[in-house]
Amino acid sequence: MKYKILVLDLDGTLTNKKKEITAHTRETLIRAQEAGVKIVLASGRPTYGIVPLAEELRLGDFEGYILSYNGGQIIDWKTKKMMYENELDPKVYPYLYECAKKNGFVILSYKDEYIVSEDAGNPYVQHEAFLNRMPSIIVPNFLEVFDFPVPKCLIVGDPEPLSVLEQKMKQDLEGRMNVFRSEPFFLELVPNGIDKARSLAVLLDELGMKPEEMVAVGDGFNDLSMIQFAGLGVAMANAQDVVKEAADYVTLSNEEDGVAAVVEKFLLCV
Repeated sequence: MKYKILVLDLDGTLTNKKKEITAHTRETLIRAQEAGVKIVLASGRPTYGIVPLAEELRLGDFEGYILSYNGGQIIDWKTKKMMYENELDPKVYPYLYECAKKNGFVILSYKDEYIVSEDAGNPYVQHEAFLNRMPSIIVPNFLEVFDFPVPKCLIVGDPEPLSVLEQKMKQDLEGRMNVFRSEPFFLELVPNGIDKARSLAVLLDELGMKPEEMVAVGDGFNDLSMIQFAGLGVAMANAQDVVKEAADYVTLSNEEDGVAAVVEKFLLCV
């Protein structure tokens, strides 16, 4: 089987602990694209948080794609065309906001290239800004700014009390939207059914490709579905154990150019 499309998670997979792509991995991925491989950057990050990496890998020069918000949006980065979008219902925002405020947490979302919250000085908000290389701005009232649909909101706070809130919100919002933690201190609030594999199925159908022609590489729980969906599912050496168990192959860690090793072994070997 000749693999034609490569799907990459970002944090803990494509980037190292400095949140950077190494020179070797970058050069290997550009060679793969020159050989005709399509690359998809698939992350829970907002779109603007993926753009710098897409530009670094020259996705716009080839036929590359951004899958942001864990599958909430798919963008053809060559044409900048929005191919798929799934957004939250603004009617749920007051409930989300009250859950955050009553429990001493901060809620944030994304507007254009900015991370928007009522407390840009919060260390967890600052961490999200660092991860995405996006500036963080303060607004006096979150609900007054976000009166339109967005792909996701994020409640941030200390892990232990946040886990308690997670369980309550899951019960309250069952069947209406998804609530899960991507990090111990990040509670993701996304439309119902958002999933990397589901969105990739939409993309493959648009491109006339089959899952068997896809390689997917990741390290976290939110990568499980795409690793199981792909023709070749790859886990990083630094991945969660359950991800490794689900994968067809385990590569080197994100500190050892694990993505480049996959490309060289399975995509540039012919």
